[in-house]
Amino acid sequence: MIPDETLYLPLAELAAGIRARRLDPVELAEAYMDRLQRFGPDLGALVTLTRERALAEARQARDEIRAGRYRGPLHGMPYGAKDLMGAEGYPTSWGAQPYREQRLPDAAVVEKLKAAGAVLVAKLASVELAGGFGYEQANASFTGPGRTPWNRDYWSGGSSTGPGAAVAAALVPFALGSETWGSIFAPAAMSGVTGLRPTYGRVSRRGAMALSWTMDKIGPMCRTADDCGVVLQAIAGLDPRDESTVNRTFRAAQDTRLPPRPRIAVLKGNAEGSQPEVRRNFDASLEVLSGFAELVRDVELPDIPYNAAASIIIDAEAASIFEELVSSGRVQELTAPEDRTGGYAGQVVLAKDYLRAMRVRKPAGEALDRLFVEGRFDALVHPTWNTVAFPATGNFDDAYKDATWGGQPISGAANLVGLPGIAMPNGFGRENLPTSIALTGRAWTEGKLIAIGRELQRRTDWHRRIPPGY
Repeated sequence: MIPDETLYLPLAELAAGIRARRLDPVELAEAYMDRLQRFGPDLGALVTLTRERALAEARQARDEIRAGRYRGPLHGMPYGAKDLMGAEGYPTSWGAQPYREQRLPDAAVVEKLKAAGAVLVAKLASVELAGGFGYEQANASFTGPGRTPWNRDYWSGGSSTGPGAAVAAALVPFALGSETWGSIFAPAAMSGVTGLRPTYGRVSRRGAMALSWTMDKIGPMCRTADDCGVVLQAIAGLDPRDESTVNRTFRAAQDTRLPPRPRIAVLKGNAEGSQPEVRRNFDASLEVLSGFAELVRDVELPDIPYNAAASIIIDAEAASIFEELVSSGRVQELTAPEDRTGGYAGQVVLAKDYLRAMRVRKPAGEALDRLFVEGRFDALVHPTWNTVAFPATGNFDDAYKDATWGGQPISGAANLVGLPGIAMPNGFGRENLPTSIALTGRAWTEGKLIAIGRELQRRTDWHRRIPPGY
């Protein structure tokens, strides 16, 4: 029997055990699948256990390692994938009833992880259609509301609900999530894990169901910043069958060196609009950062309508992607009542508005790049989310009245132009719910973000905390 505390270890420690043959890949996969069966449904995190595939891949990994053919730090490592990424032989449902029996070939990221020797143990829950139809409650998937293991009465965050909860409760050592506008960051914050949003084009989306062709990004959700680098190394790079990808590999060891004294911009007003405990923990994290980095306070983003442009682009592209779902009437099979009507508005987005929004992207990207270059900033820092997790029942808008959601529109800006970011746990607030801090970087600087995150986590232990009862 593998003890539960072992299953909470970061990837580097698990990989060392696998390589030294102290941990057997088959036993490790069985241990995580046992936890997935025990806790996954209760947390609304599990869609499909890929048992047959997992055992076959784990046996292959065990045999190769015994024969001296060790592939690297993910060889024999179990993982889960958000259920919008194809996995041969299993449904890819996107949390949506109309796609519940759909089957797709392996997504590019699943192919790459298989090549690295990783073991797929589960398809993990997603908010239906990745939230593209404007859900307003946690119960927006046929698997029910995702629940954070820190307090099951509260949401695990969306739309990568399952990956967030599963990593937090050690149902998997890492998972793949996706983000169009906050869908890695929100569950990372509400579930208390580390999530990395790569630069747009760094990771192939081939074989993953699309919400927005020009804004979707796939990234790892892990226990630590270093873990995210290990996974990114495996999944990054050019894919000739995904024209959005760029020929930029990522090497965790070489690309994550910490600058001598990083220069970090503190965004103006983002903490002031947060709940008191979010702000308190953010200020405490800034104090830790100041021990090894230069902080520049009250930095403002260039004045550009990031959020409006991002909203129009998502609405228009989702309208095209989901045209048949809406026109056929099958949209009425969705779980959340607001999702059954939310797709209609996008069908009437005007071409001139979409083109105007697309034209905003180039000057927005150039302006944000100048901010990093002229300010000599290695990263921008801000609270990941202004509140702790929302209740798992009820309307989101009714949850909290003590957060104004003010400050700089960094989430809209970063996702509009495809900038990388990393979110990390940094404490707890009311009801034993985690809070989170995030770094946003210049395009292609995931390594710097990971390095800063590693040093922050070296000086704190929030990423090593274990949810009670799990």
